[in-house]
Amino acid sequence: MSSEWGRIDEAGAVFVRTADGERQVGSWQAGDAEAGLAYYVRRFEDLQTEINLLAKRLESGAGDPKATKSQAMTLHASLPTVQAVGDLAALDAQLVSLITAADAKMGEQAEARDAARAEAIAKKEALAAEAETIAESSTQWKVAGDRLRAIVEEWKLIKGIDRKTDDALWKRFAAARDAFGKRRGSHFATLDTERDAAKAIKEKLVAQAEQLSTSEDWRETSAALKELMNEWKAAPRTNRNTEDALWKRFRAAQDVFFERRSAVFAERDAEQSQNLKEKEAIIAEAATLDVSNPRQAQVALRDLQEKLEALGHVPRDAMQRVEARMRAAEQRVREALDAEWKRGATDSNPFLAQLKERLNEAEAKLAKAQASGDPQRIAKAEAEVARRKALLPE
Repeated sequence: MSSEWGRIDEAGAVFVRTADGERQVGSWQAGDAEAGLAYYVRRFEDLQTEINLLAKRLESGAGDPKATKSQAMTLHASLPTVQAVGDLAALDAQLVSLITAADAKMGEQAEARDAARAEAIAKKEALAAEAETIAESSTQWKVAGDRLRAIVEEWKLIKGIDRKTDDALWKRFAAARDAFGKRRGSHFATLDTERDAAKAIKEKLVAQAEQLSTSEDWRETSAALKELMNEWKAAPRTNRNTEDALWKRFRAAQDVFFERRSAVFAERDAEQSQNLKEKEAIIAEAATLDVSNPRQAQVALRDLQEKLEALGHVPRDAMQRVEARMRAAEQRVREALDAEWKRGATDSNPFLAQLKERLNEAEAKLAKAQASGDPQRIAKAEAEVARRKALLPE
């Protein structure tokens, strides 16, 4: 029994055909030769399936390149003695290709590890440099201290650096942190000597605020108190108890002034709200003036304008709206006066009267044409009406 890649002789010996000639791969005594040959072909197919699976897992990234190479080399070494019937040369080439691909993947992984290591080193170098900058120049003591503690947590999350490099970078960071701690300690030691001066400054600010609390110059005093607040914030702090006591006095003086101002402004706002209601009523009356007699409407409008001017201020956010509504009412009267003047001018002009008469005749012809239902006659009549209207002034 024979096939393209192998045969079984009469004695049951199983052979595979290779480029170097036939090689016995086993024997078959269990049944007919066809079944025996099929058994050894299946062994070849199983081997081929295993190799294909290794290749697919490597390509998809699911397979470990190093393990894949090891398995491929083991399979490749077994080909000269493998007990299977099939195209062993093709398997040999496939395994060589798989080993090459595994080597390439291992190279890529090595490059990725090197890149990750370089990135991790760069991150820790940046953190160390940031700590050194903080240690050298930062005066925001709490913010800087918080940031240094946060750097420690970030540092712990950065992996993949060799021990020697990591230790050297940590020494840089630790030295910077220690330098910051010493500088901050020196600062607060100096601050203790400045607290008496801070107390004198803030006592002066409190006295100024208390003096301003009775002022009625609302705008200037508000600005002055805000400036005192800015000075308070800029001044150094004294000890906790003194600071709290001075702050209560300072804040109380401000509250006295702003509560008085709020009461005055509330009264003013109420007055302006009443003015707004009265002005809106006047404008509503102006907007509904009977303009059929424009001259009479003009006289009435002047009276309403005088009443409007006599009233006081309205809230700032309503000023433009009120003015716009009044202008609209005034414009309505002006337009009525203009229309009256134009009518008088037209009625006294015989030429215009003649044009109007011709237009009336054209409109009468159009009505007859529409009654006839003749499209051509209607179109001609409409054109004549349009031409007559165009001759009249607007």
